[in-house]
Amino acid sequence: MTDEKYIGMGLALSSSALIGVSFVLTKKGLMSTSAKYGSASDSYNYFRNYIWWAGMTLLGLGELANFAAYSFAPAVLVTPLGALSVIVGAILASLFLGEKITPTGKAGCALCLLGSVVIIIHAPEDEVISSVDQIFQLAMRPWFLLYSFAVLVFSLVMMFKVAPKYGKTNPLIYISICSLVGSMTVTACKGFGIALKLTFAGNNQLTHLSTYVFALTVVVCIVVQMNYFNKALEVFSTNIVTPIYYVFFTTATIVASITLFRGFTKTDTVDITSLICGFLIIFIGVFLLNSFMNR
Repeated sequence: MTDEKYIGMGLALSSSALIGVSFVLTKKGLMSTSAKYGSASDSYNYFRNYIWWAGMTLLGLGELANFAAYSFAPAVLVTPLGALSVIVGAILASLFLGEKITPTGKAGCALCLLGSVVIIIHAPEDEVISSVDQIFQLAMRPWFLLYSFAVLVFSLVMMFKVAPKYGKTNPLIYISICSLVGSMTVTACKGFGIALKLTFAGNNQLTHLSTYVFALTVVVCIVVQMNYFNKALEVFSTNIVTPIYYVFFTTATIVASITLFRGFTKTDTVDITSLICGFLIIFIGVFLLNSFMNR
């Protein structure tokens, strides 16, 4: 299990690097499209821009690596390592988008790295899963059903009532939607990824209905998540969107993961305290990085 944990960690780090680059390319493509057509996300003109497609390709590769990471390591470890994407995105945005980083912002990057190291050291092991139906049964427990229902209701209200009025003036609107829906993407990815891993190991899970339920959930959630992420990137600075999205997405994913897998039930007090400190260090880091940018 420990070896699989480090495989997952390596995949998560690779994913974060690819996603960090993709953020900047996507933003560049959206800016180019807006300059040419007057709007990017409203009329989906970004589909005509090759820079946007390059960003989406890297994002797809990054998400594929991230998807694989969730099959090997707990979400409590994989998700916080997304802090690297914040750092990569900030550095490249300063080079190619003119969004400068101050010394305090650089200190924020260092804190993100420090917090990630703390989490790597103290992350709990995943419980052994023998079939995809086992995960589906976990998802049917009352607390996770309540979380899923809350995400659904909140997202629908934000999408159809709040976003049309306030989405272009407050970055939290679009980001909260894609972050909460993203937490459902992660849990479904975990289920579908484990189904594939068990199948490749000789324990066929493709005959289980649960496998396809998780696969469908992944597709639907990713479509919604990417739609609102693109809207946020078009309207707001990369160095606003990326850190806030990271904090919201990480928090939502950890809550979803703990609710589904009960990841802290076998973790001692020292490790739990260290994990919380690691999260706080990263959150402070992304706050500093976001607050002290020369825009």
